[in-house]
Amino acid sequence: MSRPKRVVIALGGNALEDKSLPTTAESQLQVVKKTSEYLAEISCAGYEIAIVHGNGPQVGRILLATEAAKEITPAMPFDVCGAMSQGYIGYHIQQGLKLALAKRNRILPVVTVVTQVVVDKDDKAFQNPTKPIGPFYTEEEGKRLSEEKGYTVKEDSGRGWRRVVPSPMPKRIVEIGTIKTLWDTTIAVTCGGGGIPVIENEDGSLEGIAAVIDKDLAAERLAEDMDADILMILTEVEKVSINFNKPNQEDLSHLTIKEAEQFIEEGHFAPGSMLPKVLAAVNFAKSIPGRKAIITSLYKAEDALAGKCGTIIES
Repeated sequence: MSRPKRVVIALGGNALEDKSLPTTAESQLQVVKKTSEYLAEISCAGYEIAIVHGNGPQVGRILLATEAAKEITPAMPFDVCGAMSQGYIGYHIQQGLKLALAKRNRILPVVTVVTQVVVDKDDKAFQNPTKPIGPFYTEEEGKRLSEEKGYTVKEDSGRGWRRVVPSPMPKRIVEIGTIKTLWDTTIAVTCGGGGIPVIENEDGSLEGIAAVIDKDLAAERLAEDMDADILMILTEVEKVSINFNKPNQEDLSHLTIKEAEQFIEEGHFAPGSMLPKVLAAVNFAKSIPGRKAIITSLYKAEDALAGKCGTIIES
């Protein structure tokens, strides 16, 4: 008897926040409850799922808060802020998804695994910060933060200026054994924010480091480790496009690895936006023959699994 299809789902920022709402914990929970309705439908369709989420805005705000209060209480290091974001986002997903599943008479545990991910301390990403965190700024505000606080600030895909931090490649998920143990009976929220980046010392001990791992690449690492059938990357758009936001924009329904790599080489995908999604999809399709990656919107997820929409990348 064949096992149910395994799907690792990477949630984009729109699954956690609504730009029309204030950036409060209460608003996030409200959005997550809506997101959970779509996730519950995928689970009820018979798929076994694990959930990975981003944390760029959240970890940025936690860092701002802890820095602002440093005269009252010691500031928290970056890796600890990442762990804090995993905890509270996971808590919201646990609440929202348990409720959505219960409404459908599907009783499944949902747990958050505070997850560490090993990176290479010599990764070139530490010399070239690219991962946006925290709120958007005007160009003037960004330059002032760069001068006053020493932040690296870059323009983010035409949406404004943001602080950027190193984004090293994920090498190993430390808690993968626990995730494998949970898989058959539990929906795990794991590798939140791409995982807490840690380096492995010669004695085997782990040490947190200031960085944010891209959540799509961490989800790809998880999908490989779990022998998943599908890596599903959910974002704001229904399909991947070339010549995005130009008169000759072309939406793509299906890509081979070769075609995707060609478009990457031609610079069609923004580094802080679609590029890591396509890279993760290509890596998954390459590493496990016969498996596929899907990039689509949260609202089209179930249709995309049925092959009705989205962008599919496979070998």
